[in-house]
Amino acid sequence: MIEPRLPRFQWGQQVLASVDLYNDGSHPDVPEDHLLIPAGGVGEIVQIGHHEEANLPVYMVDFGLAVIGCMEDEIELDTRLGSLVAGALAAMPANIAATSAALSIGTPGGPAAAALAA
Repeated sequence: MIEPRLPRFQWGQQVLASVDLYNDGSHPDVPEDHLLIPAGGVGEIVQIGHHEEANLPVYMVDFGLAVIGCMEDEIELDTRLGSLVAGALAAMPANIAATSAALSIGTPGGPAAAALAA
């Protein structure tokens, strides 16, 4: 027996459609071959299954408009949020220090203390 291949992505991760995703007949209310999600569409992995015959993980991705079964070559990890968070964290100490100095937080009689006393 062949061991199932481990998934590259995990449940809850935000991903992007790396290709245009068309209806393959899985969505009966939508015409077959109709574009469901364009490349670059943002979704979240809500379930991970396994295609027995191909021995590949299958990802159920909620794109907001539809939940679509995707193979690994149809999605990619969305790293945009990580870049934004990293940038915000890198800038945060300087921002906090500047704000603290401007308000003289912790300084008796400083602007923050005067505002609280009012």
